[in-house]
Amino acid sequence: MTIKLLVADDHQAVRAGVKEIASATDIEVIGEAASGNKTVHLTAQLQPDVVLLDVCITDEDGLKTLGRMRLDQPALPIVMFSAYDNPTYTARAYALDAQGFLLKSESRKKILNAIRTVANGKTLWTREILRKTTGALAAPRIKSHVAVSLTVRESEVLRQLALGLTNKEIAIPLHISHETVKEHVQHILHKLRVADRTQAAIWAVRNGVI
Repeated sequence: MTIKLLVADDHQAVRAGVKEIASATDIEVIGEAASGNKTVHLTAQLQPDVVLLDVCITDEDGLKTLGRMRLDQPALPIVMFSAYDNPTYTARAYALDAQGFLLKSESRKKILNAIRTVANGKTLWTREILRKTTGALAAPRIKSHVAVSLTVRESEVLRQLALGLTNKEIAIPLHISHETVKEHVQHILHKLRVADRTQAAIWAVRNGVI
């Protein structure tokens, strides 16, 4: 049985590479998208069996695209595809119910097997992978209606933190110092009652901050 695959990545070379490794297999690339909006449109139009979705796709954060797709396609197998082994990306993908997180540097065999695995109703998540998210499995599930008193600046920092940015990267667009960001992060962790940045990112996803 042929597995229908949609490849969503803003680099044509990556899309072509996936198409090449899938050629002459049981996996058929039925569509390609270079943006989040196009991904959502083609998914509804083509009804693929699996979507391979770039984390850093054109026009929006690919994980936001995942969140949008989950509204209409809650059971569709979606695997996040990234060049970066970032624990925050992994944690956000897990929190948003992706079937897995796959690095672009993986072997042809592993990529094809991953697509087959999720097409068969399984996920790619393992204890080993989730351990890298620094406690993602134990992240507290604070409900949305519970009031958390974050300042405007802390909310801005939390949004950037949840995108996987470092303190230095957060400081630049907010025009504040690295040390100030560090202080805001500590206040955020305390107010959210979480142990680390990854758990804060998961909280942000679950509570609609991003």
